[in-house]
Amino acid sequence: MDGLVHWLQQETSGLLTLCAVGIAALLLMIIRFRVEPFIALIITGLLLALAAGVPVTDLVGSAQKSSESLLESGFGSILGHITAIVGLGAILGSILEASGGAQLLTRRLLAAFGENRAPLAMGLSGLLFGIPVFFDIGIFVLAPLVYTAARQGGRSILLYCLPLVAGLSMTHAFLPPHPGPVVAAGLLGVDLGWIILMGLACGIPAFVVAGVLFPAWIGKRIHVDVPDTAPPAELTSESGDEPKLGVVALVIGLPMLLILGGTFGSITLPAGAALDVLTFLGNPVVALTIAVLTAFWLLGTRRGLTGQDLATLTAAALRPLGMILLVVGAGGFFGKVLSETGVGDALAGSLQASGLPLIVSAYVISSGLRIAQGSATVAIVTTGGIVAPLLADADFSQPRLALIAVAIAAGSIIASHVNDGGFWIISRYFGISVKDMIKTWTVLETILSLTGFAMAALLSLLV
Repeated sequence: MDGLVHWLQQETSGLLTLCAVGIAALLLMIIRFRVEPFIALIITGLLLALAAGVPVTDLVGSAQKSSESLLESGFGSILGHITAIVGLGAILGSILEASGGAQLLTRRLLAAFGENRAPLAMGLSGLLFGIPVFFDIGIFVLAPLVYTAARQGGRSILLYCLPLVAGLSMTHAFLPPHPGPVVAAGLLGVDLGWIILMGLACGIPAFVVAGVLFPAWIGKRIHVDVPDTAPPAELTSESGDEPKLGVVALVIGLPMLLILGGTFGSITLPAGAALDVLTFLGNPVVALTIAVLTAFWLLGTRRGLTGQDLATLTAAALRPLGMILLVVGAGGFFGKVLSETGVGDALAGSLQASGLPLIVSAYVISSGLRIAQGSATVAIVTTGGIVAPLLADADFSQPRLALIAVAIAAGSIIASHVNDGGFWIISRYFGISVKDMIKTWTVLETILSLTGFAMAALLSLLV
């Protein structure tokens, strides 16, 4: 028995076995026993640490002092990085939704592109509105416009809804302030400016293939009528009180421009007052705070909303974030355990021996976790926890680290199927059968994932 314990705790093969058993236990709890992912991650992390011989006081601290324990530091290290960013991003998206900015943007795009190019307009609408708004909210808000465009065009609703959800999915996977890319950046130590740049470089080609070319092909081969219960939406505003298009564009683009300014100012400018200003404004929390205050004024106060209205809107936007943050925090703890027990080092040696580039390994691990349990967030936090220790001794540049983060994010959206909540939201809102969902949405997500990863792998050879 002592020999078995020593093998599990000290030998490379034993540590890898511990890692495999831990991930298998995690998936079993989530898939078979329907345990909430954040609880499953905590249980797995605790058991893995104990099996690897981590002292109890190091794991959970003592009665007198627990702040330096693996449990608290694991939660705190990642939540300290992402909580404010995700929260501010949710508020920004909420006020854009409540102000009618999404509908305005989509109407203008539909009018500009015309009926024949309405599918492309829906895709661009998802791409732009998806930057500040969560995936499911984008569907809820824009679905009525999809119904109207499909009715007017008289064609399969797939031609209109697939480009929209492809745009929403791309931004959700690859761009801040969405939880996935922010978590990946925090775990790998990447500046969000580089995540934005590489996310766009990889995500836009992926959107073109998965959100423009594929829907144009599959929409002519599978016809799905607009659901009878779908409410109509007017493509012209009935109210003169809608926001200006320039204001909507400013609110969406302002935080990204500030973050990018901070990132590239540090590269191009010498030390001094100008660099300090750009660094301050380009901090993600500061940039998003400025964008939120701008939105409060331009889309809220100037249009008649009171302070109480804005407070209610803010509270409603923050309410759904609890479970996301719990999963992310538990994933941070799980990753900390992998690092501290030596499992990460053992895995690094094994991957190096296999000859697979790190970016490929990261994508494969994330894809496997995504297909197995359905949650993109769980796939990202778990993969990030596994991959982060592998980077400890590597002298990777920020662009290359950003590309690894993009690869993890790409893997986290592959092959959406019946264990993914997004699968059922799309099926319900657009009246698509499970069989047709697998032929269309599942394939679309796989194309989006593979193309995004291919771009990341190609760019990693150039940086």
